[in-house]
Amino acid sequence: MHPNLRTLANPPLPPFIRIGSSSTRYLLTSTFTRPAAVSRQQCARCLSTTTPLLPRHNISRVSLASGRFTTPFQQSRGIAVTAMAPGAMFSHPPPEPGADFNVVMIGAGNIMFGSDEGPWNHSFRFEHKLGPRLKVTALIDPSTARAEKVLEGKRQSFVESAYKDTKVFKTIEDYHSFLHGSKAKAPDAIVVGCPPAYRGGTTKGTDLEINLLKLFPKTAYFIEKPVGTGTVEAAKEVTQKLIQNGNVVSVGYMLRYLRCVQKMKQIIHENDLTVMATNARYSCAYEAIAKPAWWNKAIDMGPVIEQGTHFCDLSRYFGGDVDVDSVVARSVEWYEKPGQLSKIPIDESKIDESLRIPRLTSAVWKYDNGAVGSFTHAVALQGHAYACELEVWADGFHMRLVDPYNAPTLFVRRPGDDHEERHVYTDDDPFFSEVSSFIDCIEGGPDPHILSSFEDATKTYELTWAIRLAAEAARSPKA
Repeated sequence: MHPNLRTLANPPLPPFIRIGSSSTRYLLTSTFTRPAAVSRQQCARCLSTTTPLLPRHNISRVSLASGRFTTPFQQSRGIAVTAMAPGAMFSHPPPEPGADFNVVMIGAGNIMFGSDEGPWNHSFRFEHKLGPRLKVTALIDPSTARAEKVLEGKRQSFVESAYKDTKVFKTIEDYHSFLHGSKAKAPDAIVVGCPPAYRGGTTKGTDLEINLLKLFPKTAYFIEKPVGTGTVEAAKEVTQKLIQNGNVVSVGYMLRYLRCVQKMKQIIHENDLTVMATNARYSCAYEAIAKPAWWNKAIDMGPVIEQGTHFCDLSRYFGGDVDVDSVVARSVEWYEKPGQLSKIPIDESKIDESLRIPRLTSAVWKYDNGAVGSFTHAVALQGHAYACELEVWADGFHMRLVDPYNAPTLFVRRPGDDHEERHVYTDDDPFFSEVSSFIDCIEGGPDPHILSSFEDATKTYELTWAIRLAAEAARSPKA
């Protein structure tokens, strides 16, 4: 039995509000549609509601020439500035020449180097952010053959200079031993793209972040979501260790960086709104999910935790912290008539009946401020296209974020007008925006705005587990 099935932690600290300046340059690449009789409002500043970027310390600027820390950022009362709308990758200037930026990549799989299944590809974004400065000093993966194959492809491309001296190691400990013996420079950043089962915990084999703190205590970490697959309490313990050590840490909830999402934040702030409710819906195309682990709750923890986590996170981004004890949920199970699926791409009979995933999970909860949140995850669609949508309500306002993964579009209804505005930002790349902000946070660049801390990501992990537990507690028994 998974430990989270026995215990669930209490909700942590309340949300924090961060306000910062906007930039008109982001408005140039948007398509805006609204009846001509109503004028468009311009934003004076924007708002981001999430937990604090803890630890609240001033991040020093780094001189690229000397590598030394110089003038710290000036922050007011520990309040971090957020960008109104992170820019598309093409809109950023070409990388400037400078000192090498050493990166260690953990994991040689799809999230790090891309696949045909989606737009994720961290290496691609680091290459475009840093240009010739990027030096991948080590690639760590238990499958050294897979790592070498990936490097072979990189060395035959225009980014060959970033990978020509990359060394492959099976473990982070092996790399540290090599580094200690060679007197080479420690990495500026470590990108963690290994499966969540190896991280976010405190026991041997799940304690990657704790090992990183021991071996590379001054390095910045970019970590994929979810934070782990272990207990919520263990993830909170890892959070506290990261906070106490003071590392720059960013977790890959990239949808927060969508320009449509930041536009929603802008609207909330400029109209002094209090969110009344959020409603997230995530319908996956199950026919194309041929990964057996995804269908097994013992491995990927179920679709809400593994897949729906992005929309649970977006819900928290607008609603704030959740009263976890208020979560109620219902599910359609595999053995119920509505849960009979006709095009499952794997042999589900090989999975123990108790570990098969629900076909639909629907949850409702209260936020700490009294607002209501709801979330539905459906394993129902066939084909390849997903259907995902987030709604946010406030007094007089209704905002709908549609298709955030492929063609993000924001629809807004305001007071005094029954028609919906339509906002579309062209060539938006939230994956690049989160990587760019992470590096700027390390070096004191122009947009040092991490929108998802490890602490915040742990709260999202807690919510997804609360939904799973509530649904399982209320499910109908198999006849």
